[in-house]
Formats: sequence, C-alpha cells, structure tokens
Amino acid sequence: MEAEAADGPLAGVEAALSCFSFNQDCTSLAIGTKTGYKLFSLSSVEQLDQVHGSDEIPDVYIVERLFSSSLVVVVSHTKPRQMNVYHFKKGTEICNYSYSSNILSIRLNRQRLLVCLEESIYIHNIKDMKLLKTILDIPANPTGLCALSINHSNSYVAYPGSLTTGEIVLYDGHSLKTVCTIAAHEGTLAAITFNAAGSKLASASEKGTVIRVFSVPEGQKLYEFRRGMKRYVTISSLVFSTDSQFLCASSNTETVHIFKLEHLNNSRPEEPSTWSGYVGKMFMAASNYLPAQVSDMMNQDRAFATGRLNFSGQRNICTLSTIQKLPRLLVASSDGHLYIYNLDPQDGGDCVLIKTHRLLGSGSDENKENDLRPSLPQSYAATVARPSTSSASTVPDNVVPWKSEGQNEAVMMSRAPQKSGHPLSGVFGDTRKNGVRLWAQNGGLESQVPPA
Repeated sequence: MEAEAADGPLAGVEAALSCFSFNQDCTSLAIGTKTGYKLFSLSSVEQLDQVHGSDEIPDVYIVERLFSSSLVVVVSHTKPRQMNVYHFKKGTEICNYSYSSNILSIRLNRQRLLVCLEESIYIHNIKDMKLLKTILDIPANPTGLCALSINHSNSYVAYPGSLTTGEIVLYDGHSLKTVCTIAAHEGTLAAITFNAAGSKLASASEKGTVIRVFSVPEGQKLYEFRRGMKRYVTISSLVFSTDSQFLCASSNTETVHIFKLEHLNNSRPEEPSTWSGYVGKMFMAASNYLPAQVSDMMNQDRAFATGRLNFSGQRNICTLSTIQKLPRLLVASSDGHLYIYNLDPQDGGDCVLIKTHRLLGSGSDENKENDLRPSLPQSYAATVARPSTSSASTVPDNVVPWKSEGQNEAVMMSRAPQKSGHPLSGVFGDTRKNGVRLWAQNGGLESQVPPA
C-alpha cells in the first residue's frame, strides 16, 4: 500500500513526507522525502528501527520494498519517467527503466513487478526484470490506481476498466490474459486491494460510503460494508489483515474503519424469544418490500472496530499487522508520524492508541492515552504471530539486457556495472530462514515451502 502525500496540509511542514508505503507483509514502512527515502522495521511497538536511509536521490515520490529483502524500487520527481531498482545493503543500483510517460505507481511480489502509467501498465518478471507484457489503451487512470496480489502463485492484477463507472478488470499476471470484469460500483473507483492469498478483492468508489468484497477469480460479491451515510469521503487506503478476517479503510476523515469478514449462516434462524427479536425479524422481513437501494442499505454491515485520529484532511495509509504476537492497527500520516493502536479481535470497538512515532526525526511522542485493558487471550487465532513469508532469490548469471519483441518502443533499460557476481545475488538475504528454503536452480528461482 503506497500513497503520495498531499500538498495542502503540509505547506508549512519542513521536509514533509512525499510518499509512504507498507511492504507486502506489513513488516516494514518506507517513506520518501524531499531529500531521499528511509526504511523502517515494524517488529516492535516501543521502538522504530531504521533499516536503511539514502539521500542520493532527492524528491522521492514512490518507494517500494519487496517484503523484507534488500530490493527497493524508487522513483523521483527529478526523473518521473525512470524507475530505479536498488540493492540497498550493497549500496548498488541493479538496473533502471525509462518509460514513455510519468510513473504513477509500482506494485511488486516475488514473481512480478507492475509499473502503472496513466494509460498503460507494464508487467515485468522480477527474477530477471524482463518485460513480459504491456497492457495498452486502458481507460485514463490519472492516479495510477491498480493492485497486485502478493501471492506469487497467482499474481492477479486489478485496475479500473472505466473512466466513469466502478468497473474493475481482473487480469492474470501469470498467463497474461484477462480473467473477467467486475461491475463493482456505480461511481468511479477510489481504492482496490487483494487479500494475502489473492482469493478476495475489495473495492471502494470515490463516494467512499460503501466497500465491497468480491471472490477471485469468479468476481462474485461476498460482502458489502457501509463506512458512513452522512457525507462523502476520499478513501486513501484499503487493506486486508493477513488472515483475511478483517478489512481496514482509512480516509480524509478522523476515523479509520475496520470491518470483520464473517461467514453468514444460511440456515433458518431460531424463532426470536424477546420483543426486540420479534421487531428485528419484522424489520428484516419488511426490507423485502422496500426499494432495492433502501433494502441494500439495511443489509449492509457496519464497522466492527474504529481507530480515532487526532487529525483530518491529511493523506494517510493504514494496515493491520501482528506485532509482538498481538493484532495492531497502524496508521502512517503525511505529517510524519506513525500511530500504533491495539485492536481487540473479539469485541472490536474503539482501538486504543498506544504509541506514536516520529518518522522525520528520532524518538517517539508521549502518548496521551494508555491501554489499561487486560491483555487479550493468547489462544485467540489473531494473537498468534503469523508465519514469516520472507524468502530468498537469485537471478541467473547469464542474464543480460534484452529487447522484448513488439514491446520495447516505450521502455528502455540500463544496468549499473557490477564488480563481481550477478547484480541481484544476495538481494533477498539469507537463503534459509523460518522454514522457507529457496535456491536458484536450472537458471530460475524454485522454492520448497512446508505445508501450512
């Protein structure tokens, strides 16, 4: 999840954030500023450790890290048509690409790297950076809205299919073919995101009042949530929890909404035994005779939990992560702060702010609130630390610059000279970690992952 910071609220803030993004498994936060970029580890609540910082490239407006590897992709306002790929631990540039127009967003997983321009999308093979496909003549997409499944076994891509309605195009990043189109909303899309498995797709329109979840690849509607009714808002981020039990949405308001994806029971409900139960049953029965819009509104689920921000109108992104074996809500804002909240996965309600970190300096702000509630039960599934998804990768030594037949007119690639070895060797860190064993074999990346 990546966001370019808005200019309005930050006019008087020195060295304000120009962009910020969480990595694919929410273990790292990347920020871009006027002077460069920084990477932070999110392994602790109390301490925010800086993993890397660089001031070699000014005016960074896109920075994306691949999981917890050493690979980072950077785009600067000084060269907005050029994508730079770095091995930040070695301090070397792996390669760079130039495109026909400004780069608006970048998405990546362990198999694919997606570059979104206003009217085209480029799909690269991340193992050797080869250009695989150029999706041309897409509807004008001035914000670079797109999504890529982090599950490299399917690598689904989603992007707007219309300039005037909320149509979503679902594309297979492996077979390089269109899967289906989803009529998600009446209005223009504002946010789309996949869950970690790539089996669900969530979306919100520019109105920001209704959030829908669809099955992938079928495109069937599974859930519908109402964020609010009183006013339209701008959804700035939309993200699933790793276990796909929750969906989080932040906007330009002071409230972050968390929805719970519960399986509906299709069996016949028991007869109500109380007066309120009878009223509720009559109310739901009456919805069958109301206009469709009113009936849909009555059947939409509301937020399971909320996080209250002490600001509104600022660009921000949110994520749901497990830190120190407990579920947390994280919100990064364009004023240069990271807010960490406790999330009660059983009862929901108001999330409690427990820590505020400065991203543009050192130290953390004193909390105005303390979490005085007892610890959540450790046996609950959401409190168990999720399995690590870190991996290793190596690119064959014989990879050299290439030209993709029929697709090289708008893309130019160059690679920085290397002293020894392959430019991507070691970029993914240790080859044995947390039960995941990966190695380079037969000129490509293969992996063996223990069954879940």
